[in-house]
Amino acid sequence: MRRNKYADTKRKTVELCTFYVGSHQFGINILKVQEINKHVTITTVPQSQEFIIGVMNLRGRIVTVIELANKLGLASTAFGKKSRTIIVNSRDEYIGLLVDQIGDVVPVDIGKVEPPPVNIGGILGNFTEGVLKTGTGLIGILDVEEVLK
Repeated sequence: MRRNKYADTKRKTVELCTFYVGSHQFGINILKVQEINKHVTITTVPQSQEFIIGVMNLRGRIVTVIELANKLGLASTAFGKKSRTIIVNSRDEYIGLLVDQIGDVVPVDIGKVEPPPVNIGGILGNFTEGVLKTGTGLIGILDVEEVLK
């Protein structure tokens, strides 16, 4: 069984910014989120990795935009009315994560976060640091640093 990354923390709660990639619901620790943007102009970067959509200008700062679905091995995200770019701060660099839809900010009791099941293998298993059961399903808690390696 995988270890719960939240087990050793002294905090009792954490807030998750939830979002959807296809039909899958995920959450990111709100402290990693800088902002959420609607449709922005993205410039493609030739010969970049397939999950990199391009770059955008965020108030003078260049931000790489990643199609999170592609990075997770899921069906592609298309720009639509509900799609958004979540700007996260990783190692003092802003990165945009394109997602299908934004959910709510959810306060989470850390004691209720379970380690990811061992049967979630491959790419998705490597990027998930925990799972939260809700009344409507499961929220996979993404390890942003692993996703952005």
